Amino acid sequence: MEHIRTPKVENVRMIVTPRKSMVGTLYLSSTHTIFVENSEALKETWVLHSLVYNVERLPANSSGSPLIIRCKNFHVYRLLILQEKDCLDVLACLTRLSRPERYGELFCFSFNPNLDKELREKAWGFIDLKAEFSRMGIPRNLWHVTAANHEYRLCDTYPSELFVPKSASPAVIVGSAKFRSRGRLPVLSYFHRDTGASICRSSQPLSGFSARSSDDEQMLQAIMKSNPVSEFMYVVDTRPKLNAMANRAAGKGYENEDHYTNIKLQFIGIENIHVMRNSQQKLIDVGELAAPSMSDFLWGLENSGWLKHIKAVLDAGVFIAKAVAEEGVSVLVHCSDGWDRTAQACSVASVLLDPYYRTIKGLMVLIEKDWVSFGHKFSHRYAHLDGDPKEVSPVMDQFLECVWQLMQQFPCAFEFNERFLIQLHTHIYSCQYGNFICNCQKERRDLRLKERTHSLWPHLWENRAEYTNPLYRTVNRIELSLYDHYTFFHFPVVDCCCCHCRQARSSSRLSDIFNYAGVTCGDVLPRWRRPAPPTLGFKNLRVMSRTLRPCFYTVCFHQGTLVDL
Repeated sequence: MEHIRTPKVENVRMIVTPRKSMVGTLYLSSTHTIFVENSEALKETWVLHSLVYNVERLPANSSGSPLIIRCKNFHVYRLLILQEKDCLDVLACLTRLSRPERYGELFCFSFNPNLDKELREKAWGFIDLKAEFSRMGIPRNLWHVTAANHEYRLCDTYPSELFVPKSASPAVIVGSAKFRSRGRLPVLSYFHRDTGASICRSSQPLSGFSARSSDDEQMLQAIMKSNPVSEFMYVVDTRPKLNAMANRAAGKGYENEDHYTNIKLQFIGIENIHVMRNSQQKLIDVGELAAPSMSDFLWGLENSGWLKHIKAVLDAGVFIAKAVAEEGVSVLVHCSDGWDRTAQACSVASVLLDPYYRTIKGLMVLIEKDWVSFGHKFSHRYAHLDGDPKEVSPVMDQFLECVWQLMQQFPCAFEFNERFLIQLHTHIYSCQYGNFICNCQKERRDLRLKERTHSLWPHLWENRAEYTNPLYRTVNRIELSLYDHYTFFHFPVVDCCCCHCRQARSSSRLSDIFNYAGVTCGDVLPRWRRPAPPTLGFKNLRVMSRTLRPCFYTVCFHQGTLVDL
């Protein structure tokens, strides 16, 4: 409270639209800014300080001092404060409170939903990753949990329990970790029980121009041999090849196919966090246009490059999923440090491969496994603390965008709706719960988050009725297949009633779903969204809706306050 000079400001005008505004009182607390309208309804608008991205003061005019509050969930609040001194006090307060300097200042440490200690501990056990790996059906004669990372001795950004090939000796495991950036050695992320192929993840090797490690080579050989039906494995480097080559000058780089037996190297081309941050800002600028024409909006969307980047992430997921499900080949995925693009590619592939991850609880488990436990840098990427702005990037936003895009193509394949994705997006930034605080499991353990904060997952599960997709159809097991030349520029969301689409919605055959993804509906959609070449015309199709939704972010732009924080 020491940062709040003026806890209450009266006669503040909140500008909703150029023609609509409300007059009320502004209250400042240590966690929220609250606007209470001066009307019989006493409507309240709560703004959580953790969600505030920046606060901008515009030049004063005859009506007062304008203040714009921009939030990380794309809400924008425009205030007009009569006294300039009050405006400066509010500006200074919000600037400081939205940029905490230490973890103890975050909202999650003061948030108290009135749960006793026993219920809090039970809530943290809602997601059980041991049970998740057991669900995958991992053959214990081929894979096992190594004790090498006990107490995070081997890699402090990995979970303490790691699945590795049983044939890999402790010396090979340690040697492989030493040859990988930040010690992030190849470990199991997902096992596909139908084919026996696996998805493993790591960071880039410290290969430079000519360095090699026999231990790392043996580790990849062990991963390849853990899949008895395949004679080779893919190594998917999610970076553009030029970027990977540039890292060789710093003693890092990528696998030399002459040194590693029976691997095939594949580059994907997902850009780095700095490119993604700039793309996001351009997209946000489009969303803040006062009165854009459709051509302005579409030009801005294209100029941002956002959907191009989303397509690159989806390309990575599709390549991995096809390798595992159709070819029966194991895949090792990495980028530079293995906590951004690697998490995106592995989790998108998992969503395509496994229907469990398309359920409400399954998506929670996937995020906990591939993002939280494997050391995605939540606090750095989403600016939980006042740190280096160059570390901020919308990495998980892009994963949620990819899931949303898949939901548009397979509306019956997901148990959850877009409201669930919006809740996840909000809580990545809100710091209301402890799940996404810190950058790795070791930091969370050291902060005793399970004792001092609450878990998000039981809260979402209790309210799952709000997030359930009424079109959802359960299936025993089906991989989502995407048309090879499909581009993800989603403008009209259409419900097609042709006989082919009706068959695909009720079918568990991969070929039917494949056709439903694009071939059947191609001519209903704009040219940039069609598969190539289109073969069918409009005559046998009936469009049920034409809601403009070029991407998940635009859904967020136009949502009201969905979360009572």
